[in-house]
Amino acid sequence: MLRISQLRLLVGHTEVELEKQVKKILRCRENPEITIVRRSVDARKKPELYFNYIIDVKVKDEANIYRRCNKKQVQIYKEVFYRFPVSGYSGNIRPVIIGTGPAGLFCGYMLAKAGFKPILLERGYPIEQRTKDVERFWENGDLNSESNVQFGEGGAGTFSDGKLNTLVKDNYGRNKKVLSLFVEFGAPEEILYDYKPHIGTDVLRQIVVNIRKAIENMGGEVRFASKVTDIEAEGNQISALIINKTERLETKFVVLAPGHSARDTFEMLHHKGILMEAKPFALGMRVEHPQELINLSQYGKVEEKILGNAPYKVTAKVSDGRGVYSFCMCPGGYVVDASSEQGRLAVNGMSYSGRSGRNANSAIIVSVTPKDYEGEGALAGVEFQRRLEEKAFQTGLGTIPVERYSDYKKAVDKTTASKTMESGDAKCQKSPSMIPQNFTPQIKGKWSYGAVHEILPISLSKAFVEGMEQFGTVIKGFNDGNVLVEGVESRTSSPVRILRDENLQSSLKGLYPCGEGAGYAGGITSAAMDGIRVAEEMAIHIMDRENL
Repeated sequence: MLRISQLRLLVGHTEVELEKQVKKILRCRENPEITIVRRSVDARKKPELYFNYIIDVKVKDEANIYRRCNKKQVQIYKEVFYRFPVSGYSGNIRPVIIGTGPAGLFCGYMLAKAGFKPILLERGYPIEQRTKDVERFWENGDLNSESNVQFGEGGAGTFSDGKLNTLVKDNYGRNKKVLSLFVEFGAPEEILYDYKPHIGTDVLRQIVVNIRKAIENMGGEVRFASKVTDIEAEGNQISALIINKTERLETKFVVLAPGHSARDTFEMLHHKGILMEAKPFALGMRVEHPQELINLSQYGKVEEKILGNAPYKVTAKVSDGRGVYSFCMCPGGYVVDASSEQGRLAVNGMSYSGRSGRNANSAIIVSVTPKDYEGEGALAGVEFQRRLEEKAFQTGLGTIPVERYSDYKKAVDKTTASKTMESGDAKCQKSPSMIPQNFTPQIKGKWSYGAVHEILPISLSKAFVEGMEQFGTVIKGFNDGNVLVEGVESRTSSPVRILRDENLQSSLKGLYPCGEGAGYAGGITSAAMDGIRVAEEMAIHIMDRENL
């Protein structure tokens, strides 16, 4: 197979034009078999926009065609195919999986496909009921602590933008396997090659249901409203799970994929002596801009029908050495109330597959380490999150608090008394605003104006403002005074890592920490990949046990 890189065509080109360009690069007349590997947008000459492609090509006379090609643009490529290490299992051991987020679902699917008939335990409810509970909460504030944006079938990512890109290096084909399964269960084929694939919360919800049904059709079992409240062990080997404080389920093989908000589960495991540690993560605020402003910056025009609303990614390093960056950017999306505990408030971003809303939103988050937690122990980061979420709840009187960036920045400048900040503020005030004063938020859930600047510790607020000011030099209007700031975005990733050994088991044998909640992933795709990896390891261990 030949791989072509740096193939560039105008956005809106036809399939015929793509094939013609491939034949021109290969200097051949035959019609090649073309597979798109990667497609990204090149906006360096905006408003003239291009697609950059990486293409795999199969031709009959590959050796001769390759000999006369430009070797900088064309290479010989050997495709990597994914293969699960076990198939056709017919034994009696049924592994148990705690959690049905992407890690648990993909782990369960791979084990079911191999014949293991796994049992999946989910503390929340199926998508159908969960969606009703979430929408009821957004409408009237009635929070169900077991069925919300964080808990339930599909995990926290179910109510998000459905982003499927990952920075995890993959030499085993797991990434491609994850994406191909998404397509098999209902995602558009474009996710296989788009540089920043997404499917939206509406499509993702149906895919999750389809995966669940596939697991059940292969002999697996998915049990909802089944919260693991305790574990039992014999020596250093797990022996049983206690469900809802009453039911006992014997098992020696358990995948622990609880999600990053399962704080009570972390507490139970810590009490049981399972080794874990506090880990760095990041938190900050959601910011909203008019989507047209972002489109104008990224595309050079306020609307691009073929590409849809534009995303962005911004990063900065501020004066105290912290990283500040955008996270979970949602073009044409909504800010959502993502709370899961009474008296505490957290926000997230969400968009539908069409990304057609009038606002763009993103989390602008600041890196934090255990030194920031004002506490010690493995759960210090959890308590840090909780304190900030309590402040957010109080600031908004139970609703999402919203503040203009000009007011947020002015309060931070006054507190820090920074000459650098003061001069920056004066400069900002002289510039005409690019966003109208009547710009309003696009939020799922109740909201009100409040002193958002009081939520974060001043060191983090200062870093947030420094980052926003830097981003204003990259995207004109990003730090406009009428930008909306909303918070707190505290659930970007797990503040805990449950330690696992070279066999992917915790300090309690037979318990396999997995995915984002356990501290080994950072998004839908990476969590699903980790789920597959843990499924591989567990399947091998079960087979080894069967052969003893």
